[in-house]
Amino acid sequence: MSHYLAIDLGATSGRTILGTLSDGKLQLEELTRFPNSIVRHGGRCYWDIWHLYEEMLRGLREAARRKVGITSIGIDTWGVDFVCIGKDGHIIGTPRSYRDTHTDGEPQRYFNEKIPAHRIYELTGIQVMPFNSLFQLSALRRAESPVLAAAEKILFLPDALAFLLTGNMVTEYTMASTSQMVNASTRRLEPEILESLGLDEGMFGRQVMPGETVGTLTPEIQSLTGLGAVPVVAVAGHDTGSAVAAVPATDRNFAYLSSGTWSLMGVEIDSPVINERSEAENFTHEGGVEGTIRFLKNICGMWLLERCREEWKRDGLDTDYSNLVALAGGAEPFRSIIFPDDPAFANPASMTEAIRSYCERTSQPVPESQAQFTRCIYESLALRYRQVFGLLREFAQYPINRLHVIGGGSRNALLNQMTADAIGADVVAGPMECTAAGNIMVQAKAAGEVGSLTELRGVIARSNETATFHPADTGAWEAAYDTYLDIIKKANS
Repeated sequence: MSHYLAIDLGATSGRTILGTLSDGKLQLEELTRFPNSIVRHGGRCYWDIWHLYEEMLRGLREAARRKVGITSIGIDTWGVDFVCIGKDGHIIGTPRSYRDTHTDGEPQRYFNEKIPAHRIYELTGIQVMPFNSLFQLSALRRAESPVLAAAEKILFLPDALAFLLTGNMVTEYTMASTSQMVNASTRRLEPEILESLGLDEGMFGRQVMPGETVGTLTPEIQSLTGLGAVPVVAVAGHDTGSAVAAVPATDRNFAYLSSGTWSLMGVEIDSPVINERSEAENFTHEGGVEGTIRFLKNICGMWLLERCREEWKRDGLDTDYSNLVALAGGAEPFRSIIFPDDPAFANPASMTEAIRSYCERTSQPVPESQAQFTRCIYESLALRYRQVFGLLREFAQYPINRLHVIGGGSRNALLNQMTADAIGADVVAGPMECTAAGNIMVQAKAAGEVGSLTELRGVIARSNETATFHPADTGAWEAAYDTYLDIIKKANS
């Protein structure tokens, strides 16, 4: 029996999870949970790195209290964000959040002044999104940021947290691959891009792959937590990388949908698919476990509903997910449809108003009730999933016959059935805790308890129940998809 600790940080909450591996099965236990909120000040958006640090320590103390003997610790977070380290080896400044508007318009400025968009995609194969690390760094450099000017090192977020625990600086591959600065073929930080930013590879920690050891807890951390010299292992530091590693698949003929604040839909490939079509469709190449590439597309997911829920909560309305699902299930189908990835939904002051405005300018009925808003969001996501799933089938290097939905969205039976109907293929839902499970199982692989990604996934499959949703009402969704495409054209005209 072995025990591993996963520090799993999302953009809205974080957790420490104890994983116990015994008799070929994995059992997860949540030790601590805490909120993680964007700090807004002076028109800027930041992350409270020290809040995350203190919560990590609280989780480590709870693990020590259990007296079970922790084999190792792994950290995963959301992508692209980073921390600057000064010459004295301490964090300087406060890390920006990817939701900060300082990158608005930065991609086009960068492409015009530094390296053209086609060349960047040729090198990295990364989907152009304004918040990518490349554009964050470009915007900071353009603004003559004193923090960036004073930086001796730049560490991506999970690597910065591992540094706080071990004192060692690394650059974990899967996380770095989200930055739009890693060459998709060499899988190293690309010198041409770094030079355009006034940076070099020496400003980053040594590159490590999932499963490599970063270091052990420093004497200070041991004293603060009660743990001994426990190793910290570089897992797939990007949370989606960890989640995809834990897809309970028995073969490779699947696409995955990591469903949470973001929806990330993709397939695993062995070599980059970088061509005019993948560039035009804005697909991305991110690192995976065992040298795989996650060929995927970022889709605005439950962010849409989460922001609506915030408004409804302020208005004193019910925001329980199960109740909203029930309301949506009884609402009129296909009354209002939006394109989830329209820039209007990136970070509006009011999500409900943004949805109303979109429906008005596309000549659709405007949602008014919670049921109508929720139904609109779910149906629109399912239609977007259909669009991307169809493209993945064209790009994949092997047949794709089902979709694995993992993460929090795997519990949403209504959306899962809508997705099966929309894509015309089986949807296998679960497990919900793929990110923590993948984090822990990469640690177990590093410890020699499993020998391959296939074995790792076998443990996950044996340890979790899944639900399969078969396509049913596909005819109605065919017609709705045509309407969806027309609405996108109208919105862009």
